[in-house]
Amino acid sequence: MLCLRQVCFFTLRHYQARALSSDLLLSQINSCTHEDEVFSLVGRNKARLSEKHVGIALNMLWQLQKKRPLLLRTSEYIRNHSQFVALCILAENKVEHMEDEAIVDTLYSILRLNVEDHDSLAEVLVTEAWKRLERQVLLSLPALSKFALCLHKQRRYFSPVIGKVAHIVDMKLDSIQDIRVLSVLMISISDVISQSFRDRLLHKAEQLLEEKDEVHFNYARRILQFLQNVKLKYHPLVEKCNKIFLKSASCLDIHSISLIFGLYEQLGVDNAEFRLVAKQLLSETIDDYHDPETFAKLFFTLGPMAGSKVRERLLVTAVHMAEEFSSHQVLVILKTMQKMKCRNSHLLKKMASVLHKHLDSYHVLQLVKLTQDLVVLRCHNLELFAKLKMLLFSFLKSTVIPAETAAIIRVLAMLPSFQVEEIIINKAAAVLPQCRLHHLNCIATALVKWNHYDRWHWQNSSELCVKLLQKLNYYGFQRLQKADNLNLLLEELTYLNGEWFEEVLSEETMAMCQRLIDQITWANVLQLSLFLIKTNHRCPLLLDKIASVTVENIDKIHPFEIYFILFLFSALNYDPPANEKFFESCIQHLTSNLSCFETHHLVLLGHVLAVAGYFPPVLITGIFNVSFLSKLDAQLEVLPDTLKQRVRSRLMKLNRAVCLECPELHIPWFHEHYCQRVFRNSNSRRNPLRQHVHRMLTEILGGSNYARISVLTPYYYEIDFECVLDENKKPLSYMAQNIPLDVVEGIHLRHGIKDEGRKALPPGAQRIALEFLDSKAFSKNSRHLKGETAVKKRHLEMLGYRVVQIPHFEWNSMVLSTKGEQLEYLRKHLYGMM
Repeated sequence: MLCLRQVCFFTLRHYQARALSSDLLLSQINSCTHEDEVFSLVGRNKARLSEKHVGIALNMLWQLQKKRPLLLRTSEYIRNHSQFVALCILAENKVEHMEDEAIVDTLYSILRLNVEDHDSLAEVLVTEAWKRLERQVLLSLPALSKFALCLHKQRRYFSPVIGKVAHIVDMKLDSIQDIRVLSVLMISISDVISQSFRDRLLHKAEQLLEEKDEVHFNYARRILQFLQNVKLKYHPLVEKCNKIFLKSASCLDIHSISLIFGLYEQLGVDNAEFRLVAKQLLSETIDDYHDPETFAKLFFTLGPMAGSKVRERLLVTAVHMAEEFSSHQVLVILKTMQKMKCRNSHLLKKMASVLHKHLDSYHVLQLVKLTQDLVVLRCHNLELFAKLKMLLFSFLKSTVIPAETAAIIRVLAMLPSFQVEEIIINKAAAVLPQCRLHHLNCIATALVKWNHYDRWHWQNSSELCVKLLQKLNYYGFQRLQKADNLNLLLEELTYLNGEWFEEVLSEETMAMCQRLIDQITWANVLQLSLFLIKTNHRCPLLLDKIASVTVENIDKIHPFEIYFILFLFSALNYDPPANEKFFESCIQHLTSNLSCFETHHLVLLGHVLAVAGYFPPVLITGIFNVSFLSKLDAQLEVLPDTLKQRVRSRLMKLNRAVCLECPELHIPWFHEHYCQRVFRNSNSRRNPLRQHVHRMLTEILGGSNYARISVLTPYYYEIDFECVLDENKKPLSYMAQNIPLDVVEGIHLRHGIKDEGRKALPPGAQRIALEFLDSKAFSKNSRHLKGETAVKKRHLEMLGYRVVQIPHFEWNSMVLSTKGEQLEYLRKHLYGMM
């Protein structure tokens, strides 16, 4: 008995000493200030390390690295250290004894130290965590989000274990109150969720962002990343994230700004206000970016919106730094040059020479994008294009993925002096049955281009091409006819355009949309509207349904989406059955939510409504004031050139419409100099048809002094021909009227807006504007005037003109096949009812 008591006492003392020693070791690990101290402790105490010590040691290594700036971290040194290898082996052997959350912490730490995604320890940790989740082990929500982030970092986007995490999130969503935890979970499970689950996540995120006064910009960035992952521009969340970024602007570095810009670009978001703030921040610190990584990010963010001096500095620095750029950074620079419409031959040659050493490291879609950028930038390095062609052919032979095959064929068609080889036709034919509509369209576009430039050079090539096009048509029709879900169909139609689609599939697509008309809801009415805008189709059945769904669900549709719906009806000049109710409901919803719109979007909205004949006073007076216009001028400087030009043009047109149709608002006309500059910089508008018709008018009216060609009216409408007839329908000579005219680039410009000479016309005389309308003036499948053309006619009539419009389908018809018939047609329209 005494011996037993002595043994028990010795054992108790041994374990107490061991526990005390272990606690001391734990404290020593937690007190380390350098990685070598951790390794030293591990080396001296290897035999005494428990699973807890191992986990804490690995975590401490990451915490010490985390404190250092990115460029000063020594992850490679740590991974290659013998004691780190020993720690990983110990962790692997003790993983079953680790606590649940310690497993997640250990996995997170080694991944942040950049071990390989499929490192044996990482695999063991993931497997053990998965087993515990399957046994219904309840991780805390922060630990679950950390585990999900680890899986995402390992690119396990579609793994069953991610599905398990998504299921847990689905069950616990209502209890999540931390936006950081939710944002991590959202991006991690985005590839394995249903649409209904996606919507619940969006609404939860929206709720948490509203409840929190202070939200870190990284959480907002993750929300945008989620939206990009699910390919959805959900405006309420985008707006909230924008506000967080603006509020946090002073805390953002170049890495965060470039990430946000990249997400904006992928989502198709402009956000001029944030661009303006970012431009100021980056311009002030432009000299701080000396390494290739940060400079490439600076070039990407600041380049497209930089002024001429800053732009030149960026280009010069890029040339000097070119040899140091990584393969990814080269892609970033070239992509940005394209956005900047940069034709700097020195930089382009430098980037082309650097590319040779990186080409073998790119995956297929990177090569496709790279080739496209080089073609658009007009690179003339034939050796580089030859290497690209060889690599693309290699990928084409090996790939079995339809999307990759279609992308390669499309970009091969862009290469200069490219000769089509039979393997391309055979490879295309092999994947056609698996292709989506967009992929079919890519292949068809390439074939049409090669056929146009006669790039076939082997026997029976034309015959093979015809057969392939027939197969393309067959599979295109087949895919359309099998469609039974409007949402999925609209998703495929998003990127569909071009000659093949217009000629072959356009009518069948419209017919299919009409067959699925009962599936039109408030949730997909925007996508359908965008498709109809793109195709320029005037389909009354679909338009009426869009109008009714919009009115019934007006409070569910975001104001910015209402803008695009109104754009459709305004552009096509279509009045739905309850036209007044439709426009009034939309306008009321818009004017109650004008704060949702950016400054330049308000201009675009005002123009769309003006084309439809609506001028809400709160919107018009809000736009035409000094404060708004000053803000607009500042923000336009940071927008892409195409958008900038569109906004300025729309502002001019809105200004013109308000002056003509709403004189009671007393808005001045202030676009005189803008219009003169635009017309002076534009190409000459003379063309053979105008010259031909002008000779006919001279013959009909009795001389060249009786008709003017290419006339600019007050408020700068350009009309093809102008003449004046007196009350007896006799032509009046411009010389006799002494009407002052300037000629600008072949265009007759009338002076003065308010007293421009029409008062000098004899009583009963009338100006006639003769306009030739090409196919752009009409929707694709009708002879109904589009909105802009109808507005021009309305405004010319307000300016005192009788407007004679000659549609292309009448002028080019067989009825008017001779000169005599054309003369009679013109005479009839000129001397018709006055």
